[in-house]
Amino acid sequence: MTNHQADAPDDLRLAWPDPAASWVEAAPVGNGRLGAMVFGGTGRSRWQLNDATVWSGTPDGPATALADVLAAGAGPDRLGEVRAAIRNADYRRAESLLMSFEGPYSQEYLPFADLWMSLDAEGEAHYGGRTLNLDNGVVAEDLDFGGQAVRRSTWVSRPAQAVCVSVAVEAGTVDMRLELSSPLRIAHQVTDRAGLSLGVDVPVDGAPRHEEGIAEPLRYADTPTGSYDPFAAMALRIDTDGRLTTEAGVATVTGMTHALLTFSTSTSAADVWAGSVEPVSSRQGHLEAAEALAADALAVGTDELLRSHEADLRSLLGTTTVEIGTRRAGTFDVAADILSGNDELLTATVIFQLGRYLLASSSRPGSGPPANLQGIWNADLRPAWSSNYTTNINTEMNYWAAETTGLSECHAPLFDLLDKLADNGTQVARQLYGARGWVGHHNTDMWGWALPVGRGHGNPSWAIWMMGGVWLVQHVWDHYEFTLDTAFLRERGWPLLRGCAEFCLDWLVDGEDGWLDTIPSTSPENLFVSAAGGPESLTYSVAMDMSLIRALFTRCLKAADVLGIDDAVRAEIEAALPRLRPPAITPGGWLQEWVDDFTEQDPTHRHMSQMVALYPLDQIDPAVTPELAVAARNLLDRRGPGAMGWSWAWKVALRARLGDAGTARELLLEATRPLPGDPTRYAAVDGSEWGGLLPNLLSTHPPFQIDGNYGFTGALAEMLVQSHGTVLRVLPALPAEWPDGSARGLRCRGGLEVDLVWRAGELTDLTIRSLGADRTTSVAYRERTAEVSVEAGQEVRLDPALRRHAEARG
Repeated sequence: MTNHQADAPDDLRLAWPDPAASWVEAAPVGNGRLGAMVFGGTGRSRWQLNDATVWSGTPDGPATALADVLAAGAGPDRLGEVRAAIRNADYRRAESLLMSFEGPYSQEYLPFADLWMSLDAEGEAHYGGRTLNLDNGVVAEDLDFGGQAVRRSTWVSRPAQAVCVSVAVEAGTVDMRLELSSPLRIAHQVTDRAGLSLGVDVPVDGAPRHEEGIAEPLRYADTPTGSYDPFAAMALRIDTDGRLTTEAGVATVTGMTHALLTFSTSTSAADVWAGSVEPVSSRQGHLEAAEALAADALAVGTDELLRSHEADLRSLLGTTTVEIGTRRAGTFDVAADILSGNDELLTATVIFQLGRYLLASSSRPGSGPPANLQGIWNADLRPAWSSNYTTNINTEMNYWAAETTGLSECHAPLFDLLDKLADNGTQVARQLYGARGWVGHHNTDMWGWALPVGRGHGNPSWAIWMMGGVWLVQHVWDHYEFTLDTAFLRERGWPLLRGCAEFCLDWLVDGEDGWLDTIPSTSPENLFVSAAGGPESLTYSVAMDMSLIRALFTRCLKAADVLGIDDAVRAEIEAALPRLRPPAITPGGWLQEWVDDFTEQDPTHRHMSQMVALYPLDQIDPAVTPELAVAARNLLDRRGPGAMGWSWAWKVALRARLGDAGTARELLLEATRPLPGDPTRYAAVDGSEWGGLLPNLLSTHPPFQIDGNYGFTGALAEMLVQSHGTVLRVLPALPAEWPDGSARGLRCRGGLEVDLVWRAGELTDLTIRSLGADRTTSVAYRERTAEVSVEAGQEVRLDPALRRHAEARG
C-alpha cells in the first residue's frame, strides 16, 4: 500500500481511535479559503465542508441599513440629545434615543456542503483510528476490511485550491459510493462522468440564533440583488482505477485499488471580496470555474498534490516551534494523553502548536475573509453569535499569536477586512455622527458592516460601542513593529490609522473638568450599579476607550515619524493626547473600569476591558508603572479564575505580563480540561458555567468558539518571551512546574527572532537574530539586563549571564 502521507520524525500528531460521532469530535483541516471537518469511519463517512466566502447578506447591505437608520431619525442632532441625557444620568431617555442608531444584525457565516463516502469490501470492517498531523495538516485514517488494509488521507491544498482525499488499498479491491449535499438551497445539480457538481443559492439575510421569533431566519432572494447574484458552486472530481459510474447525484466506483477526490468552489461573494475587475458573470460560469479548479487539481495527481501542500504549509508552520518539557514528536491520543490532564507539559506543547495550525489553516493571504468566531469551520445554519466578527476582543484575539509565533502573513486577511470596514465606516462616521474618518462598532462581517447592531432592542452594553475599529486598527501597528515593513505602513497602515484617528478626534468632546470625553461610552458587555441602584451601561470615558484612543494616537505619531509625515491631523493628535483621562485606581485598590468608581454588577465578569492597557497595549508595565501593575493584579484577583475559553486565554496573557507564572499556569490547566455537559449549550452569562475543550480540542464559550485556541497560543508565547516597550524579556513567566523546554523562532518587535533553551528552570542558551536591519535591544532575564547589538541577517548567542558565548569562553 502506498503511504501518501509524508510524516517527518519530529511531527506532532493528534490521534483518535474512533470515528467522530459528532461535529465536536471531527478533525479540522483547511487552506484559508476551504475548510473541512473530517469525521472518518468505515461506514458512511462525512466531510463537512466550508468556504470562507459563503456568508449571508449582500454587498449593498451596509449602505441600505445606514439609510434606514438615518430615516428613523438617528444622526448628529440626536447624538447631541443622547449626550445631554447621559450627562444628566437620564439613562432611560439615552437608551431610548440610542435604539434608533441600531441597524439590523451583521450577517452570518454559513455551512456550505457535505461529502459522504461509503467503502465496501468483503470481510468485517475494522477502524484503526484517525490522526491529525499538526505540522503538515494531513488527516490519516487506517481501515481494514477482513484483513484488507486501506489508508485514507485528507488535506486541503492551498496551491491547488482543493480539498483532497486519497484512498489507497494495500491488496485486493474495494467499492466506493460518493454523495455531495448542501444545507443551502440547491439551485443546480450536475452528475456526469467527470463527477458531481452543485450550485446553491446563498441567503441574502440571516438572523442570529439568539434572536427569537424570527419568521424567516434565513431569507433567500429569487432574483439577483442589484448586480450581485448570491450564488455558490462546488465540484467534486474523481480519479480512480476502478469502474466509475454516476447517476442522480451519486458516484459509484467498483473494483478500485486507489482513488483521488478533489473538491473546489467558486462563489459570487469571493469575487466581491477580492474586488475582481472581471468577476464571474453567470451561475454557469461559477459552476464551470469550480469544475475547472477541481479538474486541474485532479490532474496534478496525489503525490504532487501532497508534496506541494506540504511545501506550502511546512514552510509556514516550521518557522516556530515550542516544546514544553522534552516531548513534542510523536502520536498522542487526545483523550488519554491530553484531555486527561496527565501530562501538562505535553498539553501546553500541543495547545501552542494547535493554535498556530488552526490560524495557518483558516487565514492566508488572498484566501478570503479573516478567521471568524469559528475560524472557517461551521456546520450550523444559525451558528452561535452568527460566527461573525465580534470586535470587543474576540476578533483581535484571533490574531494575537500571528506576529509572535511566525505567522505574520496570516495577518493579511484581517487588514483586507479593515479596508472594507473603513470604507463603510467612513459613511457611518460622517452621516450618523457628523465625524471625519471611519468607525466600527461591536460586530462586523465579510461585507464590512460598520453600524451598531441590535434591531432597535440590542442592549447598549454591547451594541453601543464605538471603539471596534480603534482596537482592530492596533494590529496594523503591531504588524509594522514586528516586521518593520515601511512599505506596508505607508501604503496600507497609515491611511487606516489616520482615518481612525480622525474619527476619534471628532468623537472626543470637552468635559466639564477640562478632559476630553467619549460619550456615549460603555465597557463592553459589563454593567455598573447607578446611584439609583439599578444596572446601567451608558456613561462617558470608560477606561477602555481612553486606553485604546491613547494607543492609537501614540502609534499614529510614531508612524508619522517613521514615514516623515507632518500634516494637520498630527497637530490635532498632539494637542488631544495629553487631555485623555489617565488610568485610575479605585479606593479598593484595583484598576478602575468606569470614569467614576461605580460598583460592578458582576465583580467576576468575563470581560476585563480596562485591562487592555496591560495586554495587549503595554500601557501598564510592572517595571515602569508599578502602582498600576499592582492595581491590575488586584483586578485580576477580584475577577477570579474560570469563565470561558477566550476569557481564560486573556487572563493567562495578563498574568504573564505581570510575571505571575504560577497563576498563568493554573489558569491554563483550568482552560484545557474537557468541557462537561452538552457542548451545544450557551453558557450562562453570569459566569456560573465554565467552558473547556471539546473532544477535538477546539475551545468553547460554550458553545464552540475558536478565539480561545488562538488566544492560548498567544498567551503561551507571552509566558516565554515578551518584547513590549524597549526591553526583550526572556522567560518572564516560566512556571516552576515547567523545568525544561525550548523555543525556536519566536518573533519580537524590531524585526528580531529568538531561540531559547532552559533546563532545570534555568536559561541555558539564548540566540537572537535580526531579520532586517542592524538592531540594538535591551535584553532582560530575571535580574540581569544587557544591551545586545545584532547586525542585519546575523545572530548572537548568549549564555545565562547574557554574555556572548565568545565572551563567556574568554
